[in-house]
Amino acid sequence: MAKALRNGVTALEATTKVTLAILALASGIYTYLGVRGLLDGTANLVFFGAVIYSVAVSVGIYAFWSYLIRFAPHLRTSSGRGLLFAAIGLGSVMIIAMSSWLNAAALAGSAALEQHLAVTIEDYQQDLTEAHNNALAAQSLLPDIQLAADRFQRLSREEEASGALTGTSGSGTVVQLLRQMSTQLDGLAREIEASRTPVKQLFEQGGEQLNRMRRLVSAAGPIAPRSDAFSEEVVTLTGVISSLQETSIAPAVRRAADDLTRTFIAPVADGRSRDLALRQNEVVDRVQNAVAGQGEALSQAANEILIRETVKPKRFVPLSAPEAVLRYAGDFLPSWAGAISIDLLPAVLIFILCIVHAAIRREEDPDAFENTMTAADMVQALSLFDRLQDHRRDRLRTEFDRDRSREDPGPDEVQPDDPKIAQIKPIDERGPRRR
Repeated sequence: MAKALRNGVTALEATTKVTLAILALASGIYTYLGVRGLLDGTANLVFFGAVIYSVAVSVGIYAFWSYLIRFAPHLRTSSGRGLLFAAIGLGSVMIIAMSSWLNAAALAGSAALEQHLAVTIEDYQQDLTEAHNNALAAQSLLPDIQLAADRFQRLSREEEASGALTGTSGSGTVVQLLRQMSTQLDGLAREIEASRTPVKQLFEQGGEQLNRMRRLVSAAGPIAPRSDAFSEEVVTLTGVISSLQETSIAPAVRRAADDLTRTFIAPVADGRSRDLALRQNEVVDRVQNAVAGQGEALSQAANEILIRETVKPKRFVPLSAPEAVLRYAGDFLPSWAGAISIDLLPAVLIFILCIVHAAIRREEDPDAFENTMTAADMVQALSLFDRLQDHRRDRLRTEFDRDRSREDPGPDEVQPDDPKIAQIKPIDERGPRRR
């Protein structure tokens, strides 16, 4: 098994290098596409700046993972592995910071910008609706004002026809006062009705602006010119919303309500008799109280409308593709996953190699030198063995000569059966010497 695993690792070395190169190249290309939208200047300056940055990123990513693939599988100590994994974590964070988010911008930048424009449309739709509601709030007072005007008009007719209030028919002080109040309230009602037309026109204009903005978002083609046209439409829509808020009739209603009470001038009774004059004054007092109550109610209703928070149209901020991808990252998780995977996939290869090498070490005897011996190590070991044999032979020969000299044998006498000499093997039996 260990041999098969080693053979597999050896066979995949070229594949691993090619894989790293392709992944680094892909990351560099997407980084170029992403960083190009962040740079400013002339076309040539933007091009060369983006190319230099993307090349630096590609080289850095390839070198980083190449170092790790070369060294990580061979570390055996826990401290060494811990430090190496810390380096992998730090490097991964740096890669995400300098490359992955730009890759995500290249993959989903246009979609993120369209998402930003769509969200902006929703915000302005809400602002337009709120401004329209505020402008129409005063319209809710119209039925009450018309009802009060009709009531005063009806009382004036009844008083003139039958003296319903004073008991004496005819057109006098009370009839004139009732008609005056009816006329004032009718004028206020007509003013409120007249405000409907500009409010309706502005609201329809705002709706048309929103429709044009939606068409720009859904249109085909590059996002940059569409975003510029979108910004122009936003400026126009902001003006429409501001104008719509200025058409509110609530301030006029409050002023008219205050005028009903503060500027009320009771006419002098013109009754032909003292009794009629007294009845006229009594009716005038009642009418004044009724007008005061009506004016207070209208003024309170107008104040409730005026205290509403003024709609402040949101400011449209154009975004670049990388900024849009960061802001709406939750909506483009697949693109983020793909961008990060391109940069961090080699980490999976490193973990696989670490597992395989650990399995190889478990299968083999970690103390057996021959399991890890190379051809160069073998040649060196054989040369050392030859040197040791030569040294041993020389030592035995020296001892033999010393013993021989003590026994003082003849110069040509040799003891072939001497045990020390027998231990020395002939060169032919040992094979050729290796140096």
